[in-house]
Order: sequence, then C-alpha cells, then structure tokens
Amino acid sequence: MRPSWRGPISAAMPTILIVDDEADLASLVEFNLNQAGLETAVALTGEQALQLAARSKPDLVLLDLMLPDISGRDVCRRLRASPQTRDVPIVMLTARGEETDRVQGFEVGADDYVTKPFSPRELVLRVKAILRRAGSGPTQERVALGPLELDLGSHRAYVAGSEVELTALEFKLLHHLMARPGRVQTREQLLSDVWGITSVLETRTVDTHVMRLREKLGEARDFVETVRGVGYRMADPGRSEARA
Repeated sequence: MRPSWRGPISAAMPTILIVDDEADLASLVEFNLNQAGLETAVALTGEQALQLAARSKPDLVLLDLMLPDISGRDVCRRLRASPQTRDVPIVMLTARGEETDRVQGFEVGADDYVTKPFSPRELVLRVKAILRRAGSGPTQERVALGPLELDLGSHRAYVAGSEVELTALEFKLLHHLMARPGRVQTREQLLSDVWGITSVLETRTVDTHVMRLREKLGEARDFVETVRGVGYRMADPGRSEARA
C-alpha cells in the first residue's frame, strides 16, 4: 500500500508527521499546525508512518497509540531503533488516559503524551515548546561539567569534544542532572520534573532511560551516579577536587 500523506516535507520549516487512523482528527490537527506556520505530513497507519519517516526525517512525530496495523508503541520502538529517526521527538496521542499507558509510552521512548480529546491550540503550543527544546531556539547558552557539554541552543551534546546523539528526552534528562551537580534526584522527582508525570506505580522508566543515556555517554558514563535505594545524581568534579 502506498503511504498516505498530505503536504511536502521540506527543510524550510519544521515538519510534523501526524500518525492517526482517524482521518477527520488528523485533518483538524494538520489544519491547526499549518495555521501556526508548521509543515505537516499525514500517515494513517503505522507502516505508512515508518515508510514516510525513513524517506524524509520529520522534526517531530505525533503518534496515535491505537493504530489499525501496528501499535503506536511498536512504531515508537522502531523509530527509536533507527539511526535516522532515533533523536526525533515523539508525542503520543491516545484516547486512553490511564497512567500505565503513559508510563509504557515513556518506556519505549516517547517524549510527551497528550490524551484525547485535546485542545488543538494547546497541542500546537506543546509542539512548539518541544521543538524549541529540540534545538530551534536562538540561544547560545552552554552547560559544561567535566568532559560533558550541552549546547542548549542547537540541542547538541558533547563528550570530550565529540558529539553524541541523544533523543529529546535523554537530552532533557542529562540537562536536568547536569544543572544540579552533586544533588540526589529521586526517581519520583525525575518522573515529575523530566517526564511531567506523578506516579505511585513501580516503574523502570527512569532506570531504563538512565541506562540508555549512560551507554551513549561512553567514557563519561560514570558521571551519572546511582544512589542505591534513592535515585541518581550527577558527579560534581569540583567537589571531588576540593576533597583531594
């Protein structure tokens, strides 16, 4: 089946890939994003979305959880597994508002979650905020800690001068930890501050993302320290030097 989409993907402005089998809703979302100056592409199935994303990398994916062929979570996993799309921000759309669904979405790599029905205006604002975090802002602010450096303006991360590719959520997690060197962050705090959810459920969301982040940081992986039974903290090189 040939992918179904509307609107060309160009490099002139950010392009949002809308993945939803409800054609009327997809059209409504597309109209509002276009009105906000964003380009769009529409896929009605998971396979169509994967084909289109592979053909032209979008700047953000709005991904429905319930699709007729592949679940949104599986689409998210496959996008994250591809070197071409692993750093593309993904926002899950679903009519199911249970917290377990949100947690599962985050565990497979989603950056944000919107529950249907939603306000199109609020969705546009959420999309623009995520795009700014992903590197479209003009700021040149940088955050450095030991061999780690973040360029917040271009949304780039470096280890000892070499760039490492992080997803939008991994970048946000690393920035959150680096901004608080030496301070312990509980899993509950990280879920609230980074993921924007409050959960009483036992979840490995934070642990899974920290593990992936450490793998990507290579020689700097040990800067993200585990505090057993509590959570995580970013090592403070300055405090270590002072003790020495």
